[in-house]
Amino acid sequence: MDFFVNGEKLDITLQGEKTIGDVLRSFEVSCEQNKLATVSISVDGKNISADEFDEVFKNELKDDTKIEVTVISEEAIKESFRMSAKEITDVIELLKNVPVEMQSGKDVHAKQTIIKLSDVMNAFCNTITWSSLFPETFGSIKVGENTLSEFLADLSPILKDFSDALENSDSVLIGDLAEYEICPRLESLSQTLGSF
Repeated sequence: MDFFVNGEKLDITLQGEKTIGDVLRSFEVSCEQNKLATVSISVDGKNISADEFDEVFKNELKDDTKIEVTVISEEAIKESFRMSAKEITDVIELLKNVPVEMQSGKDVHAKQTIIKLSDVMNAFCNTITWSSLFPETFGSIKVGENTLSEFLADLSPILKDFSDALENSDSVLIGDLAEYEICPRLESLSQTLGSF
């Protein structure tokens, strides 16, 4: 049997494991001890979905069985949150200039800032998804008085209004939303994420 974690082949010795499930359960214990979570499993080149686990786990191990596992660490998620905090802080500074850029014909630069905001928020949302694998560490994150989901629910319609204002080239509304709605919320988020 060949066993790979994040693309690296591990030299493991079986301790009486007979099935794929036996191996993966032993591996899962090791993951928990090392603050790792499994995010995908592939057996003999086929990705295994959650509804296939029970059936595949019963399969007997063979000499040519190939198991590939992708894991993520709690520390990697913390690092990703810290990186998001820095990127959000950088975007805040750029956002403050968007209204002036729109008024002075620098639309291209303003649009680049909006794309950067979108990219940063997408990366942050991906990290939130992975963080749910460690509820003890990340399950009670607060941005101000709100949970992460409450924060995002509050921010989402504001970003929609911002997008609409950009489409309409409404520099006054763009400025108001950036200064009074978006930037203060992003500053709170950055402070929260920077604490990891």
